[in-house]
Amino acid sequence: MTARKQIKEKLLIAIILIVLLALLTALALSGGNLALIKSLFAKDLSTEELMDQLMGLGWRGYLAITVLSTLQVVCAFLPAEPVQVLSGFTFGFPVGLLLCMTGVFWGSTLIYVLQSFFGDRMRTFFVKNLKLDLEKIARSSKGILILFILYLLPAIPYGMICFLAASMGIRYRRYLPVMLLGALPSVCIGVGLGYMTIASDWIVTVCVFSVLILLLIILFLKKDTLFSKLNNYADAHKKAPLTRVKNANGFLMTIVYSLLRVYLFFGGVKLKVVDKAGKIDPPSIILCNHGSAIDFIFAAALLRKYKPNLIGARLYFYHKTLNWLLRNLGAFPKSMFAADMENARNCFTVLKKNGHLVMMPEARLATTGRFEDIQENTYSFIHKAGVNVYTIKINGSYLADPKWGSGLRRGAVVEMEMDLLHTAEEIKTLTLSELRQHIDDRLFYNDFDWLKNRPNVRYKSKFLAKGLENILMTCPVCGKKHTIVTKKKKISCEQCGDLTSLDDRYAFSEGFRFKNLTEWYDWQKSLIAEEIAADPNYTLSSKVELRLPGNGNSLTRHGGSGVCTLNREGLTYTGTKDGKNVTLQFSLQRIYRLLFGAGVNFEIYDGPEILFFVPEEKRSAVDWYMASMLLHDEAGKLAA
Repeated sequence: MTARKQIKEKLLIAIILIVLLALLTALALSGGNLALIKSLFAKDLSTEELMDQLMGLGWRGYLAITVLSTLQVVCAFLPAEPVQVLSGFTFGFPVGLLLCMTGVFWGSTLIYVLQSFFGDRMRTFFVKNLKLDLEKIARSSKGILILFILYLLPAIPYGMICFLAASMGIRYRRYLPVMLLGALPSVCIGVGLGYMTIASDWIVTVCVFSVLILLLIILFLKKDTLFSKLNNYADAHKKAPLTRVKNANGFLMTIVYSLLRVYLFFGGVKLKVVDKAGKIDPPSIILCNHGSAIDFIFAAALLRKYKPNLIGARLYFYHKTLNWLLRNLGAFPKSMFAADMENARNCFTVLKKNGHLVMMPEARLATTGRFEDIQENTYSFIHKAGVNVYTIKINGSYLADPKWGSGLRRGAVVEMEMDLLHTAEEIKTLTLSELRQHIDDRLFYNDFDWLKNRPNVRYKSKFLAKGLENILMTCPVCGKKHTIVTKKKKISCEQCGDLTSLDDRYAFSEGFRFKNLTEWYDWQKSLIAEEIAADPNYTLSSKVELRLPGNGNSLTRHGGSGVCTLNREGLTYTGTKDGKNVTLQFSLQRIYRLLFGAGVNFEIYDGPEILFFVPEEKRSAVDWYMASMLLHDEAGKLAA
């Protein structure tokens, strides 16, 4: 946001606030209340008479105090104490407390709602102003206690604490009691002070006010030290990793699977299943190739009766609802292509409980409908586990719903075959190299070669080519990058004009340089390989938006902006992260492959945290994937 827009926004907020306060004042003083207020200063009243007079303000006064209390929560820069003192002074302690707490209730609820719309910007604001490490607090087992501590500090506005709590992803049913109980002590003090001004000796009141002011001054001067101690306290009490794996809920699994099969039916996708394995003996590992995002539906067709546990990308567990659904379906998270001890413990937990562990060892969707390589430590885990190993080979799923595509293709046929690969006894006799070869041979697939032997399969979609520009980024005619555009079945270059089109079997029109998208993709990959080989200083760079794990209401949230650079040293991000200037570096040894969303982003996991980079040219996301692959493999060959 530009500085001019920020100024305009602040002015608009100030004007709205002034108007609201003016309207509240007019409301409170209407209906004869103005005359009543004047009489308070015109007559020499006793304490009892003064209280009787003030209680005569009626429902307008009650409403004004409640709304003011709500506003001081929502508008975090407004102090709470004046409203509370006014409430206690005007309506006495019990009624004043009730009015203020009602305002806290509505204000806290409104903030919880606002967080889902403006949470990213609010989060950045609070990090800058409170200097609290929200990530540490959210991951701390003492997060709730820290919120209560903040409420006890008179220098911290309620609204900031509410936004902090909401940004931690706490569910509303837990969030609201914490906010109300946290606010209660300080509201009691504020309302009590107001009541004391008319019910107690003025000397006592002045003394209490003086102590509070002194505390405010001390806290203001020591706030950075205090926040640092809270950050350290949160860091010292990290939540233990969630190692418990839930057993799949059979009823829920049946409902979800039935709905997804209906989705496939109306999407025009036919499923053919061959089960050569018969009964699966536990404990077992079931390996499945991963051509499409809907492969888990196909796997469920064979496995749901066994209630297996499935490994899923940690990204999908950031969302509260998805997290609940996936865990109750027996799934648990993994940080892809990153060290993840939590996931390793969960895997062994499943096997020790005599369960069935489902893995898609390629760990990402196929880019061009062909088998992607598997990370070495995956083979090592399977070898070390020493249990029965089964495979599910899926063909046609990529063509039914490609990574870059827009929805299912009617007429698609998906074939799947399950079989035993090795028994636990056989695994013990194999070397790691032999096991690796057997897994690769069994899971290897090429959907375009598979399609050649099925001449009757035809794919119907008005937008068959839509999205191809997100993996085919180099024009084979002019050589320009990121000039490819698609419309329905046509593929064009912004420089050269029409290039080709897709027929109903994913083939390019006759006479075009490439037969299908795999040839085009391989050609452009070879160009990047040549560029890397020829340039010892090869560098890929882009301005990016950084997105971080969501707060429970979304998969990701805005985390900052900066520049990403990829070269032989690895990946470097220089920019902001939650309002702080940072430089994050990842060596090529840590980057097996940069995961990417076609036309969306490229990403890397740092422990349990995803760093989700959105480049300026979103079509370039596939560049980062291919370059990271080539650089990592080159580094591996040199090291060998």
